[in-house]
Amino acid sequence: MNPTDHTNPITEDDIANFLANTPDFFERHADLLATVQLSSGHGARAVSLQERQAGLLRDKIKSLESKIVEMIRHGSENVAISDKLQQCTRNLLLTAHARDLPETLVRELKARFDVPQAAIKLWRINGVFTGESFTVGVSSDTQAFASSLQAPYCGVNSGFEAASWLPEPALAMSVALVPLREDASSQAFGMLVMASPDAQRFHADMGVDFLAQIGDLAGAALTRLLPMAMAD
Repeated sequence: MNPTDHTNPITEDDIANFLANTPDFFERHADLLATVQLSSGHGARAVSLQERQAGLLRDKIKSLESKIVEMIRHGSENVAISDKLQQCTRNLLLTAHARDLPETLVRELKARFDVPQAAIKLWRINGVFTGESFTVGVSSDTQAFASSLQAPYCGVNSGFEAASWLPEPALAMSVALVPLREDASSQAFGMLVMASPDAQRFHADMGVDFLAQIGDLAGAALTRLLPMAMAD
C-alpha cells in the first residue's frame, strides 16, 4: 500500500490484527519495547510497556488474593454451620421422649443459629399427643398453606397465622415458614416458623437451601409423633 494513499488508511484494528498475527514482531524489534509509553492506569503518568504489564499483573494478583480470602471465609462459615447442624442433629437424636422433640428443636435453632423467635405446630399426629401446646391453634387454611409450600417462605410478616404461635408476635417483622414433611412427596404435617425483629433477616431474595435442610431434618425427627410411630 502506498503510504500516501489515503483512500484506505490503516486503522487501529489493522495494527492490532497485525501484532496479533505476527508474534515475532517484537522479537525483531526488541528495542521498540523500551520506548513504548502507556498510561499508567493510575493517573496521567506515562510508563513503559513492561511497567504497565507489571502493574496489570499486580492488580490481577490482588484480585485473586481477594477472591481466595473470600473463598476461605465462606469455607470457614460453612464449616461452622455444618458443626452447628451436627450438634443440633445429635441433640435431637438424644431426646428420649417424642413429645419433647418440638421444644428441643426450637431451643436448638434459637441457641445455635441466633434465631430470635421460633415455634412449631403439628397436626395429623398420634392421638396421645392431642392437647399438647404444639398441636393446638392451627387452622385448616394454615395446614393447607403449609402443604402448598414447595420450599421455605421468607419475607415480611404480612399477618401470617404462624406468627401468632410465637412468644412475641408483634416483634416478628420478618419470618421464615418451613413446611415439615415425612418426605418430599407427602403432605405437610407441621410447620416451623422463625422470626426476627429485623425486616431483612428473612428476606424474599435470600437462598433457602439451608432452611430446606433444617426442614428436612426437623420433619424426619418429628415423624416419631405420627400415628404409625410408637408413642412415648
